[in-house]
Amino acid sequence: MICKNCGSEVSPYITECPYCGNRLRKRAPKLDRHGRIAERASRRPPSPSLPRLRRGEIPGIRHDSHPYVTVTLVLAGIIGCLIWRTSALSLPQIIVFGHLGTRWWRALTAPFVYNNTGYAFVALSVIGLYGTLLERRHGPVLLIALFLLGGAGGAALAGQFTNHVALGGNGIALALLTAWAMQDLVAMRQNKEVDGDMLGTAVLAVVVALMPLAAPDANWVCAAAGVVAGALVGYPLARIHPV
Repeated sequence: MICKNCGSEVSPYITECPYCGNRLRKRAPKLDRHGRIAERASRRPPSPSLPRLRRGEIPGIRHDSHPYVTVTLVLAGIIGCLIWRTSALSLPQIIVFGHLGTRWWRALTAPFVYNNTGYAFVALSVIGLYGTLLERRHGPVLLIALFLLGGAGGAALAGQFTNHVALGGNGIALALLTAWAMQDLVAMRQNKEVDGDMLGTAVLAVVVALMPLAAPDANWVCAAAGVVAGALVGYPLARIHPV
């Protein structure tokens, strides 16, 4: 080591130059167990992190995906609620009231129309929660099938067998909730441990199922159709893809 003050060659293990007294360093260098100067760590090593799961990397576990269909269902419900608020469209044109006849598209639009803010909040919250869980577990096709069976199918049945108004997403919400719960119900029947909150799910199911008491336009037939559709779709999936 060379002293910058007097230019003398000195030992690298000292803090002051023995010839001129110049301060070489604040403290003596650390030595390893072999008596060599230990190298200073440049920086803290990065913490380990897992990359995104790729499709097919682990059998039985779905890769990370975004719940696009769920977001679409929720946004469509918000738009339908705003349509009622702003009167942008005439409600009889987009809701189910009696037989559909040639206006079959009302079965597709009625599940997105709400005339009660509380009803909209509860239904859309359940759709957003269980739709996200199902879409990440089984993909978007399942969400579309449950919408057609529990939502549009329930509205069509309500128009066929009742003379009451049918609107809102109680059928979709119960279809998604029931389909998600079937996997945990099958696992519990087999004495397996489950991670899902079945008590909270049961409470939400009761709230949505009894929604016609608070919002009469939330048709009972739509609710029943949603439960049946969720069970018919969710039970086979639970048997094919057990917990």
